Amino acid sequence: MKVKVYEYSKCSTCRKALKFLDAQKIAYATVPIVDQPPTTDELSAMLKFVGGDLKRLFNTSGEVYRELKISEKLKSMSLEEALKLLSRHGKLVKRPFVLAGGKGLVGFKEEEWRAFFG
Repeated sequence: MKVKVYEYSKCSTCRKALKFLDAQKIAYATVPIVDQPPTTDELSAMLKFVGGDLKRLFNTSGEVYRELKISEKLKSMSLEEALKLLSRHGKLVKRPFVLAGGKGLVGFKEEEWRAFFG
């Protein structure tokens, strides 16, 4: 299974996720999410993996999310607008953002990762 991990090096959750993958001896490729955010196609695919819950793609605890007041704007934003915004601002994307074998994960919860990669 080819594993692609969008991550931010200063993110402690991303570091935990990569440590988990290393411990499980799972090969992966990292992509710096700030410099190369996921594409709209990748975000669209991930949206399906999270049951269509657009808010789950956003880093709701992030500074950029608060500065841009996304929580207020999200309700009136079209899906296309939201995906375009995410694809342009890597810090808005919930991380780590993982695509693997036609499936995906956002965030890091060890039990979910064990089930996903098990």
